[in-house]
Amino acid sequence: MSQDGHSGVASGMNQETHASILSSLYGMEIETGKKDEADGVQHISTIHSPYRGQRSASVALSSISTWRDRAGSWGWVLSAFILINVLILGSAFVSGSVFNGIHVTNTHLQIFLLVIIVPTTVWMLFYKAYTCRGEEAVLYKDVHAGPVWLRGGLVLFGVCSLIMDVFKIAYYVGYTHCQSPVKIVFPVVQAVFILVQTYFLWLHAKDCVQVQRNVTRCGLMLTLATNLMLWMTAVTEESLHQTVYPDGTNQTSRTLLLRAAASDGDSSCQCSHTSCSIFEQAYYYLYPFNIEYSLFASAMTYVMWRNVGRLVDDHPAHEHRFHLRDVLLGPAGGLVVLVAGLATFVVYEVDVSSGDQEKRDTALTLYYITNTVTIALMTMVTVAGCVIYRLERREHASGKNPTRSLDMGLLVGSSMGQFTVSYFTVVAVLGTGVDGHVNALNLAWSVITLLELCVQNVFIIEGIRREPHHDVRRASIFSNLLALHAQEDRRSSHVPTSPRGSIAIPVHKPLPWKRKILKEIAAFLLLSNIILWIMPAFGARPQFDNPIGTEFYQFNMWVAVVNVGLPFSIFYRMHSVASLFEVYLTS
Repeated sequence: MSQDGHSGVASGMNQETHASILSSLYGMEIETGKKDEADGVQHISTIHSPYRGQRSASVALSSISTWRDRAGSWGWVLSAFILINVLILGSAFVSGSVFNGIHVTNTHLQIFLLVIIVPTTVWMLFYKAYTCRGEEAVLYKDVHAGPVWLRGGLVLFGVCSLIMDVFKIAYYVGYTHCQSPVKIVFPVVQAVFILVQTYFLWLHAKDCVQVQRNVTRCGLMLTLATNLMLWMTAVTEESLHQTVYPDGTNQTSRTLLLRAAASDGDSSCQCSHTSCSIFEQAYYYLYPFNIEYSLFASAMTYVMWRNVGRLVDDHPAHEHRFHLRDVLLGPAGGLVVLVAGLATFVVYEVDVSSGDQEKRDTALTLYYITNTVTIALMTMVTVAGCVIYRLERREHASGKNPTRSLDMGLLVGSSMGQFTVSYFTVVAVLGTGVDGHVNALNLAWSVITLLELCVQNVFIIEGIRREPHHDVRRASIFSNLLALHAQEDRRSSHVPTSPRGSIAIPVHKPLPWKRKILKEIAAFLLLSNIILWIMPAFGARPQFDNPIGTEFYQFNMWVAVVNVGLPFSIFYRMHSVASLFEVYLTS
């Protein structure tokens, strides 16, 4: 021990001596990893040498200044103006194409989208080819931004969006003789945009750019605005397609509302091949994936925008690997809920479209029962998870984390859509006197959904704010090789040994019971939220199939409530899936 102690002291002295010699002889500046609490700036352990020139120091100082005074930087303001103006102008085009349909058609909307998609694609190529290749362009990476599962989801939804564009091209080829070429050009350009953006975000989602900061901020805000406009357009077309009109609705009004998703009002335009209806149905079923792709890309782009010019600690984050070891009940229960929900969804879609009122009521009853039971189970296990949180008493993660802040904001904000629809439903059912068992089930479903949203938000936010576990659960048993020397099978094996003559045998230690329960709960909630996303995303609309909302609020108002609130509700479920996956990994 004395020898080791002297060697440790000598090593420390040698390191200090070397540092002083390097500093005095070669002018090298050695920084250690410290955090300036007063300034809120995180420094990284780096060595600045004259071989990298004075640019390194100037870029670092410039980045610190930008991070401290970013509120006064014109780049932040200009990029925000770009976002606001594009979104407001785009909203006007979307509204005009839906409610006017004569002076502003769907073709005009697609031309506007092409105008913003093309420069966005060009900027991403410019960033890849020029900006990020600079010597001091990307000194730091945000380890929390763009985790691999989020980028994997982006790729999955991007592939589905590409397939949707292929179906759209095949569909509009049949209308080339009587419609604008923009109908074909738009899905082609959108497919190129999806390919470039997916590649861009996969490689650069973690970048903290230190050069051309103002140009990069504006480019990222243009990218964010483009994705939000594509999301808004897709949601509008999907909502118009899924809206169920009552029998007494004026045919002219129905044609006017559907004009944005159809053929710009030209009823004489007929498809030139027989597969048009097949392609149309196919690409409508892929709209939910395209909607989620735009939202995933928007979230990742926003985090990149927040990270422009940011200094972060580049110490690698603790790697969390996905596995189902020691976790059984949660995934099993979630799979049961998922299968039951899929069966209910199929029966619901078949019976509701049959035209038989008795079958329609039966389908609604089955739908309400399945959803009520599912959400009641989710509420109970979520409350149990919150209790486990109180027992575990883990500290909250400290430090600035734009990804975590965005996740919490999106979770709470998107849940407002389901809150709106549920509260309007509760008022409508109570206002009509809860007439019949179908409306009673509708009321129960809405009330339990409100409770479930509250407790699930608390569970997820608490889960992503807590410090992850960093302990390694694979222990090692060290055995003396001399005692095993006589055993031929051990001597001839290729088991790795430690430098001191011991054999290391990995041993799996089971999860502590509190962590195991949290993983079970997160897995169950994840699968349950998947089925709650699938049913409305792929066409289940009990809000229209049950006439109580239309009768109580009148058709126009009820359509506005549902078509505004439901897209946010659908996004809430998918965002909950992503957040619960993170909670599962860190529990």
